[in-house]
Amino acid sequence: MLTQLHQTPVAAQTLPVFAAADFCVEIGANMGDSLGVYDDLQLDDVYQLTRNTPPRQIGLTARPDGRLALDEGTATGTPGARLHLDCLLTLMPDIGANVEALVIVEVDEDGLIAAIYLLPLAPLRQQTGYTLVRKTREGTRQRLAQLACVSFTRGTHITLDTGAQRPIEDLVVGDRVLTRDDGAQDVRWIGQCTSRAVGEMAPILIRAGALNNENDLLVSPDHRLLVHPRRDIRRRGRPDHLVRARELVNGIDIFEQSGGFVDYFQLLFDRHQIVFAEGIAAESLLLNPLTRAALPQENLSRTPGLLLGHQRVASGLDIRPALMERGQAVAGLKRRVM
Repeated sequence: MLTQLHQTPVAAQTLPVFAAADFCVEIGANMGDSLGVYDDLQLDDVYQLTRNTPPRQIGLTARPDGRLALDEGTATGTPGARLHLDCLLTLMPDIGANVEALVIVEVDEDGLIAAIYLLPLAPLRQQTGYTLVRKTREGTRQRLAQLACVSFTRGTHITLDTGAQRPIEDLVVGDRVLTRDDGAQDVRWIGQCTSRAVGEMAPILIRAGALNNENDLLVSPDHRLLVHPRRDIRRRGRPDHLVRARELVNGIDIFEQSGGFVDYFQLLFDRHQIVFAEGIAAESLLLNPLTRAALPQENLSRTPGLLLGHQRVASGLDIRPALMERGQAVAGLKRRVM
């Protein structure tokens, strides 16, 4: 039986977006117009980035009832404003593979459009035309959930309760996996998706030995890993640190592996857990208002208390980019890793 909690924490995610004015029609029926919402978009219109600026960062939160809003600490938009996932676009560039992108609408207090953002699921290039070849309102929440899910990749060895190592793609529901805090725990669900390994979906490669791992470990960029400070620091009462893989990138033995496709796998337990992947302590999927769309509806229907049964694992200190001073905190962690 899954334990139900009285409260479900608000889920938060930082995402790179372009403002509507950054992405305008160069050729087509809406020539000269900036990005619009579903009803205004015309297939075969050709869009282009209008300025040589990097994406902006928005802080997005999902409340327990599933409603989306801008986080109070967002760098773009009005803090606390409601957000609406309008549609999913497929854009065909002049050269190269198609790019999917989510259109996100910021809504004011009167329910009117305050701003429109484009969240590309792969990088957009300057001075490149992108033809709108598809628009749909289906699957928007699932695509956002995939960005928020922490995932292992095909070939990652997970430690079972027996101590045996098994590739994640060979695990099945009911297998007992060793966890850091609760011993052997049954796997409740295993998710899988294939994505282009670019942009926000490009995995982070941790070379063998970088964090005392015997083999290479490839994980999603926001996957949190448990990093142990040296003994002299632990004597002062410092806790272990939960650090997102992307924050450990050093360009030497930990770096982004971009290009091609990647098979991502998610492990779900009754509770959010720390498991062992290639010997590294790493978190399992945290089911929250952002990530629950990744779970098939029939699973949620069978276990309605599943969402309420999850909260962030208490092990370790969660290091967040917003709490860092120009990356100095994580840079220090890299130097102190045993």
